[in-house]
Amino acid sequence: MKFRRILLVEMGLVLALSLGQSAVYSVLRIIERLTRRVALNQQTSSLNQAATPDRPWLSALFQLADVVFLPMAALLAVHLLATVARPRVGVAQALGLTREGWRQDLLHGAAIFAAIGIPGLGLYLGARAMGLNTTVQAANLGQYWWTVPLLVLAALGNAVLEEVVMVGYLFVRGRQAGFTMLHVLLFSAVVRGSYHLYQGFGGFVGNLVMGIAFGLWFTRTRRLWPLVVAHFLLDVASFVGYALLADRLSWL
Repeated sequence: MKFRRILLVEMGLVLALSLGQSAVYSVLRIIERLTRRVALNQQTSSLNQAATPDRPWLSALFQLADVVFLPMAALLAVHLLATVARPRVGVAQALGLTREGWRQDLLHGAAIFAAIGIPGLGLYLGARAMGLNTTVQAANLGQYWWTVPLLVLAALGNAVLEEVVMVGYLFVRGRQAGFTMLHVLLFSAVVRGSYHLYQGFGGFVGNLVMGIAFGLWFTRTRRLWPLVVAHFLLDVASFVGYALLADRLSWL
């Protein structure tokens, strides 16, 4: 029981310092949005905003700092797995982050991206049309030479953080703590959906479904790289696509 309690405390702290904290603030944000006198689909959720629009060089430094700190919670989770109750097969093997089969991982990641990306865009547009989602402005850094590279790095940081913590770490630690795979799968998916609630209910449902799909993939294959690749491609398409096309496509 003492060992299980240690693992539970560790899991709680990792989440409290990362995506669990984001989930709490996101729930508060959707409550704030729903209590406004403005319809949800008339509100805007802005990502990757310029911190100092009048000083682009400083905005770039703020964005770079965000990129650097994004994956730190994932590195902490990996460090804890490597030092506290280390999996018998090794951390890289347990997380599915070994180098062998990397070509297949890339192909699988691209396939997952294609399978989720188009339905996800349709869900977003449909939820917004029904008044259940905000308008998501995925990139607001301005048009500079560093905009696209920093958005790509942000996409990579998000992919590493979310997939390592919400899938790799939680699934390994959750099983070590005695939870069933179903319980871990549902918990991970609900938390993933919750920290996207600030966008609206479309964001919650879409990411809940994505969390279930990603969890099932990991449970079946024990490979995390394809999920990191898929998430990276999804965010690149969202961030860079919005930055390049928002002024040309009014429905975005």
